[in-house]
Amino acid sequence: MEKIVLREEFIKLGQALKAAGLVDSGVEAKDVITEGLVKVNGVVEYQRGKKLHGGDSIEFNNEIIQIVDHV
Repeated sequence: MEKIVLREEFIKLGQALKAAGLVDSGVEAKDVITEGLVKVNGVVEYQRGKKLHGGDSIEFNNEIIQIVDHV
């Protein structure tokens, strides 16, 4: 399981997918999210701008990404 460490209070879903290397662009992030291929905390999420905080997890393409608070 990969982890993304927050630098701010939150990260948006589309940005997190790019940061984790799961998509190559914001357009690709938008496409996979609007197609219902991404889950946040086990629930399908359709909002690319969904704010993710420490403790949230993303599931996409058999990968799980954990969002962790900045240290």
